[in-house]
Amino acid sequence: MEQVTSLNRLELLQVADAVAREKAIERDIVLGAMEEAIQKAARSRYGQENDIVAEIDRKSGEIRLARHLEVVEEVENDAQQIRVEDALARNPDAQVGDFISEPLPPLDFGRIAAQTAKQVIVTKVREAERARQYEEYKDRIGEIVNGLVKRVEYGNVTVDLGRAEAVLRRDELLPRETFRQGDRVRAYIYDVREEPRGPQIFLSRSHPLFMSKLFAQEVPEVYDGIIEIREVARDPGSRAKIAVLSNDSSIDPVGACVGMRGSRVQAVVNELQGEKIDIIQWSPDPATFIVNALAPAEVAKVVLDEDAQRVEVVVPTDQLSLAIGRRGQNVRLASQLTHWEIDILTEEEESERRQKEFRDRSQHFIDTLEVDEMVAQLLVTEGFADVEDVAYASIDELASVEGFDDELAEALHERAEEYLERMDAELTSKRQELGVTDEVAEVANMSPAMLVRLGENGVKTLDDLADLAGDELAELLSDWEVSIDDCNAIIMAARAHWFDDEEADGEAQAGDGEAGSAAADEAAEEPADGQRPQD
Repeated sequence: MEQVTSLNRLELLQVADAVAREKAIERDIVLGAMEEAIQKAARSRYGQENDIVAEIDRKSGEIRLARHLEVVEEVENDAQQIRVEDALARNPDAQVGDFISEPLPPLDFGRIAAQTAKQVIVTKVREAERARQYEEYKDRIGEIVNGLVKRVEYGNVTVDLGRAEAVLRRDELLPRETFRQGDRVRAYIYDVREEPRGPQIFLSRSHPLFMSKLFAQEVPEVYDGIIEIREVARDPGSRAKIAVLSNDSSIDPVGACVGMRGSRVQAVVNELQGEKIDIIQWSPDPATFIVNALAPAEVAKVVLDEDAQRVEVVVPTDQLSLAIGRRGQNVRLASQLTHWEIDILTEEEESERRQKEFRDRSQHFIDTLEVDEMVAQLLVTEGFADVEDVAYASIDELASVEGFDDELAEALHERAEEYLERMDAELTSKRQELGVTDEVAEVANMSPAMLVRLGENGVKTLDDLADLAGDELAELLSDWEVSIDDCNAIIMAARAHWFDDEEADGEAQAGDGEAGSAAADEAAEEPADGQRPQD
């Protein structure tokens, strides 16, 4: 009997070692799960109210069961307490508040108790395995991993990474890409999250950084940091653009990424199911970078609007379809790569548009300044866009226009100012008709035209203006170059009267309090009959 018991103890430790190795968790965690399972089974046998502790000897495998009892003066719970007199009989040093351990006989597991213990052990081991997986993979976000397809459900692929399982969702796969059980797969870890069902490792093959990591594996200069991959834009499975920069002037970054006869880039293309890759030179100059990004199309001219982060690209007519690309793919990827909105025009379209702008501006000066067509065209040619530009320009600046003299410059300047004053008066009148108060008009950085726009949208009082959010005001004033910071400053100026009112109320309450205190002092000094006290 002793030999059988010894064998069972040895088997217990061997099972713990085997589970620890298989699940890659600590041996003590497995033994701790076994102890908890034995405790649960023992409570089922001896009663749930008992405080039973199980201990497995880490060397011999012997299982020891004991019931813990608290030493008390008066016993209220027989299952968990013992009188101090009885405790002293077992331990002469026992004191009230101590716990003594009462050994229990070995437990003979029944079928139900064994099944319960098994469930506890499996649950605890699974929790420990999940915790180990999360700790192992939480710092590996951004790495490429290789695994085997374990199963495919509704297009979502479960990948066995060896020490963990990961999920490759359908929307993270390349289009028309299919996997079967047992296939090898390479993917990018883009997220590791703890979820109620355990830690989840999310993989992707369509993520832009997957391409960057593949180039780092295929191009030693990228891995060593000599060549930097600054930007990546992908249309997964179809086409991609990658911007590279060399930190060594003697190394061509594009040539290094392409490789001898295209061997390096071809290895990445093969991994990405034939996705075409444009490798371009990154440049700190936005115009140069945008021209490079639109390759293979040739660009004639670019016009940047840095405030709107927008660029107008002019290309020859025969390059238009190449610049736009199939279904707009080329210009879309170039926009993603450069973070600029790109508008593409042909040289003919740009010429027509500029001619129309020239005619419109010339007609504007003819109508507002009452000048002939030649004078209006000279103003437009010199870069004057509207009447405000003429009014704010100096007499000398106007006189410097070829064909203008001081007299004409003064006349133009005077007419521009008169026109602006007349327009301001008309706008002010309209603002008053709309019911926009003078308090709103006094807010800094608000032009009459802006005030009319506010009135047309129901913003008529300081409170109406103060209730707006910065982005709401920016949307109302979108026709003017008003930044979100300026809008916030306008709103805070409109709210100033709220704080003034609060301070006034506070001072009034303080004044009432002081008056009441003074009256009380006077009442205390006066006798009850209103007579001054006699000396």
